[in-house]
Amino acid sequence: MPEKRIAITMGDPAGIGPEIILKTLNCGDFDPRRIVLIANTEIMSMYSDKLGLKLPSEQEIIDIPFDVSKITPRVESAQSGELSYLALEKACAMANSGQVNAIVTAPLSKNAINKAGYKFSGQTEILEKLTGKQGKNKAEMLFVAGDFKVMLLTRHIPFADVSKSLNKEKIIESVRVLHTSLREDFKIEHPKIALCGLNPHAGEGGLIGSEEITVLIPAMNELKELGIDIEGAFPADMLFAKAARAYLNGQKQPYDCYLACYHDQGLIPIKSLAVDKTVNTTIGLPVIRTSPAHGTAFDIAGSGKADFNSMCEAVKLAFELSGF
Repeated sequence: MPEKRIAITMGDPAGIGPEIILKTLNCGDFDPRRIVLIANTEIMSMYSDKLGLKLPSEQEIIDIPFDVSKITPRVESAQSGELSYLALEKACAMANSGQVNAIVTAPLSKNAINKAGYKFSGQTEILEKLTGKQGKNKAEMLFVAGDFKVMLLTRHIPFADVSKSLNKEKIIESVRVLHTSLREDFKIEHPKIALCGLNPHAGEGGLIGSEEITVLIPAMNELKELGIDIEGAFPADMLFAKAARAYLNGQKQPYDCYLACYHDQGLIPIKSLAVDKTVNTTIGLPVIRTSPAHGTAFDIAGSGKADFNSMCEAVKLAFELSGF
C-alpha cells in the first residue's frame, strides 16, 4: 500500500457529491491506490449504476453504514446531513491517526447538518473541532484558482455582522496563518498580500466608513512590523479588476493573495472568473483539506449534469500540497 494517501468524503448523499466523485475517479488522472473513499457503499452503488460510472477496481472504500431508505436524492434532510457528517468525522479520525495525509470533501449542506443536530456554520468549523484545532490561530478559508488566491477575513455570517466581526487582533492572527501557509504549503518564499477595504472606495478617508482607519490599516501596520509584505486597504472593485485582467490575460497576479473582508466580496470575483477551477482550501489545520468551490446542487443530483472540474482540481491540489 502506498505510504501517502488522501481521503475523499462523499458529502451530502442527496446532492451531487457522489456524482462528481465518480466522475473524478473515472477521469484517469489519479492513482486509485492513493485515494480512500469514505462513503456509504449502497449510495455509491446506486449512483454508479444510474450514471454508468464504475469505481476503479483498486479503489478502497470505507463504508459508513446507514439506513439509506431514509435518504431521497435531491431532498435535503436531517438524514442526509447525518450521513455526510459521519463521513467527515471518519476522515478526520483517519487524519488524526496518520492514516491519510489530506482530506478532500465533497459538498455538504449546512442546513442539513444542522437539521441533524450538528450546530456548525460550515465544514471549516467542523474540521477545526474534529482535528483538535480550536482556540487561537483558527483555520482559515483560502480559495485558490492557480496563482489567484483569495482569503476571507469573515466567513458565513450575516452581512450586518461583518463590521463588528472585524477586529485588529483577529486580522493579525488570520494573516499570520495565511503567511505561514503561503510559504510552507505553496512554497512562495516572500508572499505579497493585498488587503481589501470594507467600504466603497475604501472609506474615502472616513467619509463613507471608518473601519479602514480604525481597524484595517492599524492591523496592516502591525503586520508590516512583523515582516509581512501587505498593502492596502484598497478599494475592492479596482483591486479585483486588476486581478481579473491578469487572470484573463494569463499573466502573473500582482499579489500572491487578496484579503476580502466578507464572503461575497472575495468569492464573487474568483468564482465569476474561474468557478470550475477554484478550490476551497482550509489552511491552519494539522491536515491538508480541499473542496470544490460550489455547493450540493440538489436540483441536478443524479442527473449526470454535474460539472466535476472543481472537484478534480481539489483532488489535484490535495496531492500537490501533501507533497506527492
